[in-house]
Amino acid sequence: MRQALIGAALATLFTCMMTVAGSGLVFLFRTEIKPNVQRILLGFAAGVMIAASVWSLIIPAIDEAEAMGMVGWAPAAGGFIIGVGFLMLLDLVLPHLHPGEAKSEGPSTSWRRTTLLVLAVTLHNIPEGMAVGLAFALAAQHAEPAFMTAAIALALGIGIQNFPEGAAISLPLRQEGFSRGKAFLYGSLSGVVEPVFGVLMVMVARSIQPLMPWALSFAAGAMMYVVVEELIPTAHLGQHSHSGTLGVMAGFLVMMVLDVALG
Repeated sequence: MRQALIGAALATLFTCMMTVAGSGLVFLFRTEIKPNVQRILLGFAAGVMIAASVWSLIIPAIDEAEAMGMVGWAPAAGGFIIGVGFLMLLDLVLPHLHPGEAKSEGPSTSWRRTTLLVLAVTLHNIPEGMAVGLAFALAAQHAEPAFMTAAIALALGIGIQNFPEGAAISLPLRQEGFSRGKAFLYGSLSGVVEPVFGVLMVMVARSIQPLMPWALSFAAGAMMYVVVEELIPTAHLGQHSHSGTLGVMAGFLVMMVLDVALG
């Protein structure tokens, strides 16, 4: 388990640094990012998360359940539903503000717009850190190298899609009047939760081993909620968009190839 802990820490540190790198785009764009570029970036992130949810989380959850003598789809479906419900609950009880929106969601609050913007993206990074941590915990429970390569593939995919997510928070902050330095800082901080939750999942994995199929599908449900609730609508910006759609397809293809080729 020590190897899994180190692996998860390094992997989620990588995904966090990709968020930092994406936030750094605020130093390259003198004006606001073009809508088509934003659609492609967010669509790509959505496609990666969809593929990761299926290949890296739901399918392993079904396999684990069947290996334990359970009906494979039951814990996968149950955990998925709980994951969706968990993110919905967070959206309801925690005030947050999505980029480009004028009105915050959740309970009314006197918090600053900056705090609400960063909190929205930070909340959605939680299931990504959980997913990577669970993948490395699963690899530690199995001696087969394929599980470790699959965990690495998942971390690579999450890291790749974190790049546009970092930009999605820092660039809107810049447009709201913040300095490039502050926009970069707040965008970078949104990725810190991934190492925290990734390591936490490995630490508790041994005690919840019988519930591993539920935990894997929980992370999948939470990630899919983020995709459907936030990324895809933002990628299309209220209209049919070929660029956003192609971004989703490209992200799905990249993550699928990574997972199948490495896992």
